[in-house]
Amino acid sequence: MAFRPLYDRVLVKRATAEQKTTSGLYIPESAKEKPQEAEVIAVGPGRRKKDGGFAAMSVSVGDKVLFGKYSGDELKLEGDEHIVLREKDILAIVG
Repeated sequence: MAFRPLYDRVLVKRATAEQKTTSGLYIPESAKEKPQEAEVIAVGPGRRKKDGGFAAMSVSVGDKVLFGKYSGDELKLEGDEHIVLREKDILAIVG
C-alpha cells in the first residue's frame, strides 16, 4: 500500500463488528454499531518539535488500539475502509 501518514497521524483498520450477541441472537446490519477497536496499519514519523526533530510515536504498526466514537476521518483504500487518526485521539493500546 502506498499510503504514509504525515506527522502524528495513524492509519488504522477497524475491527469487524460482531454478527451475533452473546446469547446467540443475530444482529441486523441496521442495528450494528461500528467497533471502536482497530489495528494500526501505518504510523507517521511523529509530532514536529520546536528544535525541528520529531517526537516519538507511542503506537506502532500491528498494535490494537481503542479510539473515540467520533474521532478521525474515514477513507477507502484498496476497497477496505480505514480511518486516519491523530495520535491524541487514540485512547489506549489493547493487549
